[in-house]
Amino acid sequence: MKLSNYKYYLLGGLLTAGLLNFSACSLDYEPLASYSDLTEGIEEEEGERVEFATKADVESALEALYQKMKDRMEHWAMDQLLIGDSHSDNAYGGSTDGGVVNYENNSIDANNPNIVRDWDRFMEDATAATRIINNVDLVPDASFAEADRNSIKAQAMIFRAFIWFEMTRMWGNIPLNLTLPPDITADNIEEVYPEYFPPQNTQQEAYEKIVEDLLYAVEHAPNTDAADKTLFSNDVARALLAKVYAEKPMQDYSKVIQYCDELEAHGYGLADNFSDLFGMNELVTDVKMRNTREGILEAQFPASGGNWMAWMYGRDLLDYDYSFSWAKWITPSRDLVAAFEKAGDTERYNETVVWYECTWSNYYPKEHYAFAYKCRSGASSIIYIRFADILLLKAEAYLRGANKDLNAAADIIDRIRERAGLDPLPASVRGSESSLWEAYKLERRLELALEGQRWYDLCRWGEVENVMNHINDEGRAANVKPYDENSYLMPLPQTVLDSNENLVQNPGY
Repeated sequence: MKLSNYKYYLLGGLLTAGLLNFSACSLDYEPLASYSDLTEGIEEEEGERVEFATKADVESALEALYQKMKDRMEHWAMDQLLIGDSHSDNAYGGSTDGGVVNYENNSIDANNPNIVRDWDRFMEDATAATRIINNVDLVPDASFAEADRNSIKAQAMIFRAFIWFEMTRMWGNIPLNLTLPPDITADNIEEVYPEYFPPQNTQQEAYEKIVEDLLYAVEHAPNTDAADKTLFSNDVARALLAKVYAEKPMQDYSKVIQYCDELEAHGYGLADNFSDLFGMNELVTDVKMRNTREGILEAQFPASGGNWMAWMYGRDLLDYDYSFSWAKWITPSRDLVAAFEKAGDTERYNETVVWYECTWSNYYPKEHYAFAYKCRSGASSIIYIRFADILLLKAEAYLRGANKDLNAAADIIDRIRERAGLDPLPASVRGSESSLWEAYKLERRLELALEGQRWYDLCRWGEVENVMNHINDEGRAANVKPYDENSYLMPLPQTVLDSNENLVQNPGY
């Protein structure tokens, strides 16, 4: 009995357990929607297996990776905003759903449905990438040139590196599925079954493998196409390397500066106007711009729509009243609004927060209610990585790296502030390392607000307890427990622990 389809279900689903049971927002998902050669593999002879028979098969599998990043917004983007903003001082959970409120009041546990969903789908997506990476060189197609094979492998490596980067920041030690176990048969199930449930790699090992794959991608992935920022280009690899080298335990700020400089040399910079990134055209029929010089990696949608996250956060401006009868996720906090107002930061504030009348009053009076505004229509792009993020990390490198350069850091901050219509930093701030550090942290918060970055910034700076235990925000739910040294990582899903005895729960859960 050949159970090859079961293999992929196990590796992408049972490996993580619970893949078929997602209750949050009724976003149920069937992991293997079709039964085909691409989901099962192709047998040439008894006992032998060819994952891909032709170049076209591999290209189809690669296209499926791109589609995953675009279609699976709930864990690629939406849940990252829950962690990055609602779990920080930037936003409230928004919905009354328990799985969402957990992020706001610090009551996340191993049974949180969004945590389960994120782990399961990230693992399944990483497995799909590994399948390409491990088999592209084995395709028996003489027309498949080595350069094309390397390019496809590099793009899959970027996809997988992005997943592992998010996973290791969330959970620390994670299992790296570097190989695909052989098919399970009635004869080998006891021998093979343990290979489907591997132990965790350390966070250091995860980052080292991410760097290894991204360096390969820098050499072999396609060059940037200025007219198509949806591609896993070699500059996406450079941007991810800059982000990886900013994080512990791989922290090397000289590398952050290096990769930021390489991106700028390749034409990346700030969009002329902050509204170019998130705004709509004058007729409100499409986004204002796509593929700005600031965008490094985006998921894009047609003018007719397709980005359903718009109505998860607020109104879809393409269909103003559609699905606007229930409380939305990621509600901007009073603390964030106050930070914008204190800074006099009107331009970025107006692109980040919008106020509508609604029928609920969970956090604000229903007559004047705050909503996240950076995804405001079904045509809005999801900007996964943009140059301002990397440029600010370069400023951080000048402030916290081995070779400090306060003037260089201040110049970058002023460059960001100028685009936002703010005055340059005063001399008293530019000349004080401590004052400049505080100015930098504020600038990064306001520039990247409601883009899923704030929580990870607090973790990287070691300031989770200092910030999150001392928020003066009357609208925020009280913490169920205080933040401490165990709060920096998320809990591993209980379903995963139950199915894989080789995994160890993070401390504090």
